[in-house]
Parts: sequence; structure tokens; C-alpha cells
Amino acid sequence: MRRSYNALIIILATISIILSMLDISGIISIVQKPYVYVDASIWLMFVFDYFYGLMVAKDKRFYFRTHIWDLLAIIPLNALFSFFRFNRIFKLVSMQRILLVFRFVRLAGIIGKLQLKLKTFLKTNNIVYLFYVCGLMLLVSSFIYSLSEHVSLGNAFWWALATVSTVGYGDISPHTFIGRFAAALLMILGVGFIGMLTSTLTKFFTEEHKKSEFVQIMHVLHKLERQNGELSTRISALEQQLHKNEREKNKD
Repeated sequence: MRRSYNALIIILATISIILSMLDISGIISIVQKPYVYVDASIWLMFVFDYFYGLMVAKDKRFYFRTHIWDLLAIIPLNALFSFFRFNRIFKLVSMQRILLVFRFVRLAGIIGKLQLKLKTFLKTNNIVYLFYVCGLMLLVSSFIYSLSEHVSLGNAFWWALATVSTVGYGDISPHTFIGRFAAALLMILGVGFIGMLTSTLTKFFTEEHKKSEFVQIMHVLHKLERQNGELSTRISALEQQLHKNEREKNKD
């Protein structure tokens, strides 16, 4: 039940972010029907999620400290900006872009809910170090490619991502020896990274499945232990009643 609920929250947060991106792109207007109703419903769900968790939390202060991002995600910024007329202060900056930044706070809420799972995954096969190495290689290769091929750093980083993922769109390609050398390194890194990632995902979900089965077995064992305790209590009560009846018969 808890997993289903967390999955629902994650889906709603993702929908909210997608709506915000479509809004900032001018494809839709999030303040018009039916998108405004969808966004308001998602916001109400986040409000319920935060305050219900606060209500049932044993340590309110700890819950507050560890759910700051969740609290920021439910602040009604549209109403606050309109009420205090902050739009006059930020008239040089698009208000939609400011609100979009705050909407992405919901991503931090997702990370908070998945924090334990993410830590477990990153520890599996020590893949966290592979992420560090790949990130460093991407930055270094992008910088080298940008200098050797005389392209912008943004285009160089896009090329590095396309190369390391083994997609290779071909819209940007190296022409110098240094650029091709960097591309070869990224290709080898990409193949190794995908293989390691696949192996880690398989091991992670296998261990999670085993943990789930172990929890179910322990639940059944605890249930049987409780039932055995109840049966032992009833048997003791019956034995006492039998002894009492025998004593009464002996007196007669």
C-alpha cells in the first residue's frame, strides 16, 4: 500500500513538472481549463501528503527538518505573487520562469521519498564511483572537444552525451585527431557504463525481491508465533479448568 502511494505521488509530481515545461514553452497555458484544475488537484494532493505525514509523525521537528522541500512545493506561489504584487518587483523577469523554478522543487520531494532506495542502489556494485568517473569524463571530454573542434561548450556537451550513450545522432562529429581520440574514449566508456548499469539494476531488483519475500516470510512467522501464543494461553486455561473440575469432583 505504501509503495503504491509513493508511486502515485511520484507520478503526480512528474505530471506537474511536464505541465510546467509545456506552459513555459507556450504549448499550453496552465492557468486555463482544464490544466488549471489538474494542477490544482495535484497541489491539493501534495498538501494532504505533507500535513498527513506531519500529523502521524512521532517527531514533528525531525519531520519538518527532513521535509523542507515538500513544504516549499506546496506554497501557493501564484496567490502570494498576486497578493503582494511581487510581479512589479520582478517585472524584468518572466513570472512564469520564476514559478517554474519553484515547481521543480517537487523533484526534490521525489528524491526525498526515494532517498533510501537511491542510497541502496548507489551502494550496489559501488556504482556511485562509476557515476563520478563518467561525470568527470563527460566534462573533460566536452572541454577538450570544444577546444579542438572550435564549437561551443554546450554543443560539445551534447555531443559527449550522444556519444557516451552510444546513440550517436551524427549531427556533430569530430574532425581532428584529438576530437576523435576523445570520442573513442567516450565510446569505450559508454559500452562499459551501460553494461555495468544493467548488471547493477538486475542485482538491485533481485535483492529487493528477496527482501520483499523475506519480509513476507517473517510476517507469516510472526503471525504463526502469535497464533501459537494464543493457543498456548487457551490450552493453559483449559488445563486449569480441568484441574479445577477434578478438585471439585474429589471434594464431592
